[in-house]
Amino acid sequence: MGRSSRADRGRTTAPPQPAATGPGGRTHAQGPLTRPVGSGLAELRPDRDRPAAWSLLIDGAPQSLVDLADPTHLGFEYQRRLGHLIDLAAPPGRPLTVLHLGGGALTLARYVAATRPRSRQQVAEIDTALTELVRAELPLERGWQIKVRGADARSVLERTPEGSVDLVITDVFSGARTPAHCTTVEFAGLAARALAPGGWYTANIADGAALPFARSQVATLGAVFPELCLIADPAVLRGKRFGNLILAAAHTPLPIADLTRRVATDAALARVEHGHPLTTFTAGAAPATDATATPSPIPPPGVFH
Repeated sequence: MGRSSRADRGRTTAPPQPAATGPGGRTHAQGPLTRPVGSGLAELRPDRDRPAAWSLLIDGAPQSLVDLADPTHLGFEYQRRLGHLIDLAAPPGRPLTVLHLGGGALTLARYVAATRPRSRQQVAEIDTALTELVRAELPLERGWQIKVRGADARSVLERTPEGSVDLVITDVFSGARTPAHCTTVEFAGLAARALAPGGWYTANIADGAALPFARSQVATLGAVFPELCLIADPAVLRGKRFGNLILAAAHTPLPIADLTRRVATDAALARVEHGHPLTTFTAGAAPATDATATPSPIPPPGVFH
């Protein structure tokens, strides 16, 4: 789930990569498409600024934006922030092994494939009808090593071999909420087990007002990983509006200075919190466990309009 920014509908700061020859797919001349899928009513809506780009919405909540002509384009603020982490996870162009928990329109998997050729990627997307829709209307490039599993994100994570992935990207939403079972210390422990030495865990969450869910999620990751950071719009951090927050966690130091510089290049304002300020942000919040966790909060009415 994410918010797009018309002021910053461009690339991340990854080195420019030639876009692969497009495989076809839905054209704007065909107009929008609405279809029931497992998680609700899916809509593919043409992007008014980019002639080959489409937004995916589920029950009115924006989920993904895909540009079939340019897979390096990340049109949502949260996707660009995750893109910066993908860019910094290894030297430019080096292939990665990535596990995506939550698929949507596969925007970030496309980005990894385009900027890091020969990367091996697995996507857990429980909504198989949604995956079929995306594959048919917004097809992937031939040759990309992206495997989509129609299964619950946590069940896929449980079956992931120990030390086998460089990057876990969690973007799990049931409609506009993250399910409770993907927000716990036990879940984070499974992610830590799956990571290769030096690997990173990242997550997209959403919260508002006093940010109780976000504070608990920082505490949850802090119970498993010694290194943490958070990226968010200052207005979201002040509780002025509901929005996305990006979390990153690792067992080795994160490149905070480089990440801060990259985030500063975006037109959409954001802050990178880490160290003592992040501890202060957590403010004694308790980690979520399988016994205590609840889904992320319901977005307030009108937040997507």
